Amino acid sequence: MTATDERASGAAAGGGFIACGSCRMLVYGKRHRRLLGVCPECGAPSRLGAGERLDALLDPGSAVPVPVGAAAVDPLGFTDTRPYPERLARARADTGLDDAVAVVRGTVQGHPLVVAVMDFRFLGGSLGSAAGEAVTAAAEAALADHTPLLVVTASGGARMQEGALALMQMAKTSAAMADLDEAGLLTITLVTDPTYGGVSASFATLSDVILAEPGARMGFAGARVIRQTINQELPEGFQTAEFLLRHGLVDGVCERGALRGAVGRLLAAASSPPGEEPAGPDPVVRSPERLPERSPDEAVRLARHIDRPTGLDHIGLWAEGFVELHGDRAGEDCPAVVGGPATVAGTPVMLIAHQKGHTTTELVRRNFGMPSPAGYRKARRLMLLAAKLGLPVVTLIDTPGAYPGVSAEEQGQSNAIAECLRTMASLPVPIVSVVTGEGGSGGALALGMGNTVLMCENAIYSVISPEGCAAILWKGPDGASKAASALRLSARPLLELGVVDGVVPEPEGGAHTDPSAASTAVRDAVAAALADLESCADPRAGRRRRFRAFGQAAPVSDRSVEEEVL
Repeated sequence: MTATDERASGAAAGGGFIACGSCRMLVYGKRHRRLLGVCPECGAPSRLGAGERLDALLDPGSAVPVPVGAAAVDPLGFTDTRPYPERLARARADTGLDDAVAVVRGTVQGHPLVVAVMDFRFLGGSLGSAAGEAVTAAAEAALADHTPLLVVTASGGARMQEGALALMQMAKTSAAMADLDEAGLLTITLVTDPTYGGVSASFATLSDVILAEPGARMGFAGARVIRQTINQELPEGFQTAEFLLRHGLVDGVCERGALRGAVGRLLAAASSPPGEEPAGPDPVVRSPERLPERSPDEAVRLARHIDRPTGLDHIGLWAEGFVELHGDRAGEDCPAVVGGPATVAGTPVMLIAHQKGHTTTELVRRNFGMPSPAGYRKARRLMLLAAKLGLPVVTLIDTPGAYPGVSAEEQGQSNAIAECLRTMASLPVPIVSVVTGEGGSGGALALGMGNTVLMCENAIYSVISPEGCAAILWKGPDGASKAASALRLSARPLLELGVVDGVVPEPEGGAHTDPSAASTAVRDAVAAALADLESCADPRAGRRRRFRAFGQAAPVSDRSVEEEVL
């Protein structure tokens, strides 16, 4: 028995003191249970059994077991040092479980869901026929109830004693997850230590949102197998939750005591009622004559002001219950793009925003708001999740442009932007896009293909930066002012051209003079746009008509396009 197993057993028994398997500090058993098995000295979480995990996650008294059908027992007649049936009997006696997965219906902060919890104590949480049947039964129960599914993983991999039948459980559970995708139901995975092999390569990583406990390890092949197989030196903290977050493979690392709240916020964002009708006058300026004349140089200066509200500033001021989701699921998390579900004026949405910063340190960390391909792939992943859940998409645009470096080209920057555009063209849900600062080139447009496109009064939106245009056409940076004027990149000319549908007023002197008021104005404009689009029968068709008209000699009205189609 490992130190971790001893610690978990001691906590369950509740007797005496327990030694933390990480720092070896002694903790009184009852205190250890009150802390949900987390060491008060080093913060290391111990392994929890299925019952303890359900108690920590679900509202008290809400768990109701879900029946699971019978599965094959010892299909191979397998014996190693002892017959497989003997191993099963011993595991059942030790844990009180039928197999490695327990399934219940319950609630988290009042929101119903189905939960499948793996218990590592049962033959290392291995995925055999019974465990696969339980995960599949959980998905089928969620489908029948039309509620989200939460899977808590803890596994060494597929169960060798069941041979190819264990391997088939990967396909079986993956198909069950596909059913939930097609039904538009939210799926969440909570990765606990460890999660390896067939579990990590099937249902564990197919969920819409993947959270992990601190230090939890997940991967296809474990560190020992990798070392023994290819003799490769592994990086520090390899396959831990923190490693996975840096590489864009999980959405977040969450302390055990905060997990119920995090899951509750996700459930709330996916099930909020429709928003309230905005009251009062139109918060958006739609007539160019109502906008002040502004020199292009001044527009550029105000759009780039260091104190102008960033994407996260806006989200923090008016997006309720925001849960930031990380990663492109392909090896990277770009900090220049942030996003996740939230509620805006009572309406559940998927928020996606460029993020710059207010200090040199943050600007550098966020790559000055210039997304890598991973940023656009993350954005696309969130757009597809919004479509699955039926959530409108709100994008906040503020970038000089897509990152133009060597690494971006190596990783397919052009393709990543193109895929974002195609995805936005195809999304069946409404999209509201707001240029809040800089709207630079295709790097901005990749988040800007909305049914309604707005811009703030002192924002700019252009095919290229003035400096870039000057370098190409004026053969040097001295022509930047001329380029800014020629590009007509400020709010008034863009409203005249129909590139934007409306302009959000800013405080006198610019958004940086009163960031809170400026952000509130953006929120009001977004809420009004969402309300206007609520009755839109086919957001996808409306969006395609809007962009179809650009560049024609005369704008094509919706009516004329409809008549042509008919």
